[in-house]
Amino acid sequence: MLQAVINIFRIPELRTRVLFTLGCLVVYRIGFWIPLPAVSQSQMAKYIADLTESGQATGFGKIMQYASIFSGGSLSQSTIFGLGIMPYITASIIFQLLQTAVPRLQELKKEGASGQQKITEWTRYATIAMCFIQAVMWLRFLLGSGLVEAEFQTPGRIMLFFLAGITGLTAGSIFLMWLGEQIDKYGIGNGVSLILTAGIISRMPQAIQYLVEKFDVSRQSQEADSIGVVKVLFLAGAFVFVVAGAILITVAQRRIPIQQAKHTRGRKVYGGQKHYLPLRINHAGVMPIIFATSLMIFPSAFFGYLSSAATAAESGAPAWWRSVTIFLNANFEMGEYPYIIVEILLIYFFSYFWTTVVFSPEDMARMLRDQGSFIPGLRPGPRTAEYLETVVERITYVGAGFLAIIAVIPAIVAKQLGIPFFVSSFLGGTGLLIVVSVGLDLMQRLEANLLMRNYAGFLSRGEQGRGPKLRSGRR
Repeated sequence: MLQAVINIFRIPELRTRVLFTLGCLVVYRIGFWIPLPAVSQSQMAKYIADLTESGQATGFGKIMQYASIFSGGSLSQSTIFGLGIMPYITASIIFQLLQTAVPRLQELKKEGASGQQKITEWTRYATIAMCFIQAVMWLRFLLGSGLVEAEFQTPGRIMLFFLAGITGLTAGSIFLMWLGEQIDKYGIGNGVSLILTAGIISRMPQAIQYLVEKFDVSRQSQEADSIGVVKVLFLAGAFVFVVAGAILITVAQRRIPIQQAKHTRGRKVYGGQKHYLPLRINHAGVMPIIFATSLMIFPSAFFGYLSSAATAAESGAPAWWRSVTIFLNANFEMGEYPYIIVEILLIYFFSYFWTTVVFSPEDMARMLRDQGSFIPGLRPGPRTAEYLETVVERITYVGAGFLAIIAVIPAIVAKQLGIPFFVSSFLGGTGLLIVVSVGLDLMQRLEANLLMRNYAGFLSRGEQGRGPKLRSGRR
């Protein structure tokens, strides 16, 4: 691996692309030190610390904690990059779903590069709208929680606070969108995903710092949340095991044999080769977990709001209503049995839903027939489409099961071991799957660039190549 890293910097073009990508990520992290105007950063840090240690966030606070997973914790600092790259990703997901239902978008998709450029333009406009909506919600939360400086809470300056905040948050997200496009054009590629991954990984030092501060060798500390040697070893072993499982499910494939038909032209026979059609076990990727976790936040936040409102002294709610709200809030907390069951059901539902959206057996069967290929033992056309649909349904069931296991591990560990969710989130869930998939994609891109120039890559074995060699007799 060390030799492969050295080979990267031996190639001028690849070295330039890698350094440009690293420079863009550095700029991305610098933006987290530029705070929003009129926000009390000291009160904000104290408020987030209290929520993290108590774990009793309610209402919009739970949504904020979930969003901070993808924004690199910037919401806890309230910076201009507070919304992160998620508005652009949300807009992209919306348009990808609409492409299967809106005829106009289907026509643009079939037009190729020109149609995709038009869809990208509309996605950018939708990103601005998403930024505006999320910025207004976030600023109203800051104002209602008393986290804004006192001089900006007067009626005359509230509008100025909203104008500056919305402009700063929207400009920050649009800049990150542009930065991702520059990485695609001049860097190593996959810029938006790299920015999202950098935001997730940036939370790891905070989690390690928490474990170091709470670590107690003898486990005789007076603190109830102290962490002993056994718990640390369990977390380290679980991290390695879950990462290995995430890599396995990401690269796993179901290979369907494909036979190419023979064509006779004159005296020569073409075709007849055998190859395979790779179908990913986890065809939906990380999208089912994102959808399921996002939806589970709203009932949890809603029941938490009802419980706090009903138990307030001035509410005057009847006793039976207080009991119902407390029961619902307690059972839909992260890590509780009803919460986990509903989340698993949602993951299975969205796994089949997203696979249906992005994979069409009829289109695949038609493409194989047009290319003169067929699955041995099956007639081209409807019979092939029916077989592909059956295979996809079965492997999606297995893939959804793996996703469900990885998704519920952080909540169960946080509940049973009594550690904050921002620590247990590295044992599974959306963030870990995103980091693993983007890391594998990055290694494949670097591997392809090295092999194209006759260098040994990360996955190569045997003698390490040192670059292209001249043939004998040539200079």
